[in-house]
Amino acid sequence: MRSRSRVLGIVVVAAVLALGAGVFAGTRITSPADAAARTAPPTASDVTVPVERRTLESNVVIRGDAAYTGATTIVPEITGLDSAAVVTGHVPDVGDTIKAGGVLLEIVGRPVLALPGDLPMYRSLRPGMSGPDVEQLEKALDKLGFDPGTVDDTYTSATGRAVAELFEKAGYSPPTPAEDVVAELDAARDAVSAAEAEVADAEAALQAAGTGPSEAEKVAAENEVNNARRELRQARSDGEADAISAAEAQLRLAEATLNDLKKAPDTSAEQKMLDGARTRLGEAQTQRDTAAANAGTPLPLSEVVFVSSLPRRVDEVQVDRGDIVDGAVMSVSGTRLAVTATVDTAARSLLDEDMEAIIELPGGDELTAPITRIRELSGDGAGYRITITPQDLSNDEVEALRSSNVKVTIPVESTDGDVLAVPLAALSAGPDGAARVEVQRPATDGEEPVTDLVEVEVGLTAAGYAEVTAVDGTLDEGDLVIVGSDAPSLSNDDDGLDDQPDSVDESEGEDEDEGEDPGDDD
Repeated sequence: MRSRSRVLGIVVVAAVLALGAGVFAGTRITSPADAAARTAPPTASDVTVPVERRTLESNVVIRGDAAYTGATTIVPEITGLDSAAVVTGHVPDVGDTIKAGGVLLEIVGRPVLALPGDLPMYRSLRPGMSGPDVEQLEKALDKLGFDPGTVDDTYTSATGRAVAELFEKAGYSPPTPAEDVVAELDAARDAVSAAEAEVADAEAALQAAGTGPSEAEKVAAENEVNNARRELRQARSDGEADAISAAEAQLRLAEATLNDLKKAPDTSAEQKMLDGARTRLGEAQTQRDTAAANAGTPLPLSEVVFVSSLPRRVDEVQVDRGDIVDGAVMSVSGTRLAVTATVDTAARSLLDEDMEAIIELPGGDELTAPITRIRELSGDGAGYRITITPQDLSNDEVEALRSSNVKVTIPVESTDGDVLAVPLAALSAGPDGAARVEVQRPATDGEEPVTDLVEVEVGLTAAGYAEVTAVDGTLDEGDLVIVGSDAPSLSNDDDGLDDQPDSVDESEGEDEDEGEDPGDDD
């Protein structure tokens, strides 16, 4: 009995296994009709997106480098020095500020002063010289409050006095004139002294000549006349011819002497001598004044460096105390941070100075700053360099921005608030060239959805969207516009999504890569 039950169990198990195998095999067998139905493409349907209300903004997005403005190197002229150009002191530290009239460096005990100007110092200046470099110097002195006289292109003694005040304020003795100039002044002064002595002698001679005879001399002369007359009368009374002739001659002499004494003295010769002496004195004084002006305070070539604008920040120092100067001694830049970037002609046409730019700091914060300069770069197709200068930066912002490559967004145009917008892929052109969108209207009473072509005016386009206004027909927020079809791909080259809107907002840019050219824009 037990044996029969075991046989029956085995038969049941075998039957179940056979039934399962049959069912499994049935699921794996497909008829040709079923296979064709399964591989046939589904019915194509339209891809739609709703009309939105959004604010559109068109931006130029670039990357720029932040640095202090106006970087330049300082190269003092040392060709006029009589000894090696040894740095003796006043070496600045990185970060120091160099102001107009301030000391950049001290070489062989003399300062190298910084003055504002575009022309480099190419010669030593002294009174009597003229040129555009002199005018630049006088403008700088006048701006610093030192009076150079009339601001022109001539170096006068007033210019020299202003230069002397400049050096004294910096804590140094004024430069001294050259030895030959001093010797010329000494000789001119000696010539004036000699001419003055000559004039004094001539004046004394003239005064002596113009004094005339004394009263005693006149009385004595009159007495001689009277005596001569008495002797003549006596000779005539005696009747001797020789005695009469002698008495007459004596009377004529006495009368001539008296007449000469009564006349004004003749000082013409002495006056002529005095006039000549005075002329020579005037000439000597003119030469002395010229020599004195030429001996005014000069400006040595090695003691001033002109920098286009001041103040400046010291970025790098190449020398130390005791070094011998041979070329650049330091690098300086403006004291204000600026972001510079390069844009192409297309982006340049959208930008103007004073437009506001948004700078994204490395830490993620943002700050707004104006475009302060747009400059065309040399060379065809080189593009344009724009400068953006932030104002009133905090210390933290300075530290975050300095020497960084940052993303800059410049808003060019935006809609006035929210407007109706559709993806660019929803736009098409009609036979007359007018823009239009295809609107899918909802189905009614079980019918298939219908489409409606609506002519639109296109406004601002940005971020893959276009501002639209219906011209012929109606278009409202939430209406579905057709942007493509979800039919399956029929080839490797067609993915069925060619008309889909780009998901990347080009106005926001794809310039996040630090390696991108900073001139790239939207």
